[in-house]
Amino acid sequence: MANRTNHDRRVTLEICVESPAGAAAAIAGGCDRIELCATLAMGGLTPSAGLVAAVLAHARPAGIPVHAMVRPRPGGFDHDAETWALAVAEAQALAAAGVQGLVFGATAGGALDVAGLADWIAALGPDRPVLTLHRAIDVVDDPVAAVEQAVALGFDHILTSGGARSAAEGAATIARMVERADGRCAVIAGAGVRPDNVAALIAATRVPAVHGSASVPAAGGVEDRFGFGPLPRRTSAALVRELRGVIDHKSNLGQL
Repeated sequence: MANRTNHDRRVTLEICVESPAGAAAAIAGGCDRIELCATLAMGGLTPSAGLVAAVLAHARPAGIPVHAMVRPRPGGFDHDAETWALAVAEAQALAAAGVQGLVFGATAGGALDVAGLADWIAALGPDRPVLTLHRAIDVVDDPVAAVEQAVALGFDHILTSGGARSAAEGAATIARMVERADGRCAVIAGAGVRPDNVAALIAATRVPAVHGSASVPAAGGVEDRFGFGPLPRRTSAALVRELRGVIDHKSNLGQL
């Protein structure tokens, strides 16, 4: 990968969605890429085959790549043998379904599970989709050092909040991760990215891409009396459009 500065390219806007309607809204608002998950309220789980097909039906005609989450269960990222087997099977099924990228991560003892991740990547074969290391990197002891491991493993992107609750809070660490990556993979700033903070975030970190949900509460919610959970939030095309506008305006002014 050529080492280029953010002055040479448009900052990528990735929107995470959990429904076909969310994908349509993200595309209408001007996103560059979709991260597709199920159950975003739990941090995102592996989407179903039906959901993948429905979202690809929106994204393909628009030329928008879809990167799908591989996360068989909620909770942390230390995986037992059963979870690893599911992660391999789900990744292979998603690749066969035609997604352009896979989003995955795993940890062991406060660090990336390098051996497990290497086996997972090998199981995908040489024609694997684009790979993103997700926010599992935010729970390791040293996310900056973990960038080297991610690069060595062959990840194309790293999604991170810099080990903080939000990307804005972790901006200093994200900047160090971008410096460590040195153009060998793309560091994506995510968590709490909004139109009112995205320009400052990019200026502080020099990331080539940002990630957000651009979502609003679902309309018509009802009381959850039986533990089934609330309705998912709704992707807002207007918020996506606002994010895109702020990013492009500041880029055009040369302020990023």
